[in-house]
Amino acid sequence: MKTILVASSKGGAGKTTLATNLAAHFALDGKRTVLVDADPQQSSTRWAERRAGLESAVLPLDGSRKRAWRAGLPDDAERVVIDAPAGAMADDLEHFIEHVDAIVVPVLPSALDIEATVGFLNSLSKIPRIHKRRLPVGLVINRSKPWTNTSQQALDMLKSWPYPVVAQLRDTQAYVVLVGLGRSLFDYRSAQVREHQADWEPLLKWIKKA
Repeated sequence: MKTILVASSKGGAGKTTLATNLAAHFALDGKRTVLVDADPQQSSTRWAERRAGLESAVLPLDGSRKRAWRAGLPDDAERVVIDAPAGAMADDLEHFIEHVDAIVVPVLPSALDIEATVGFLNSLSKIPRIHKRRLPVGLVINRSKPWTNTSQQALDMLKSWPYPVVAQLRDTQAYVVLVGLGRSLFDYRSAQVREHQADWEPLLKWIKKA
């Protein structure tokens, strides 16, 4: 069972977008997938409920009661994606971190958003498994506009950090629409969607190696 934590102390960075699309990808790949929703807004749970009638359904699990979420995991679970609560620091996520294989941190491509994420990443660095490089942490630039100076400057800033940038997801309203439908980019095959799916390939390869 591989477990991925999607976390950021900055609200609106795109945790739910990452968590739901990752969960859908795993489910569509034939893996028994669980989505642990620890965010008070429960957006991931509603997404999973809308998806319940599909063959690639994802099992939603309440992650708000700290360690109780482990008891709810089915024995045949193959992939677990955790949507962490917004604003949480490493200490708040300890009951998740001790069980995960990788941590994905979405970051918006602006100086203010990057600076707001520094404290969270610093708190992660104090976790022994992370400090000793035994637990990989990957950064995902979300809502990127790679043709703009702002996104290029953000990428340059992030490259100087000790955690790798493992993907850049281009800005599109499709994510908002798809979450509302219980769908993901990976449920479709149009040429336009495939271009955005390609943005995820580096992240998926990184997770596979984790």
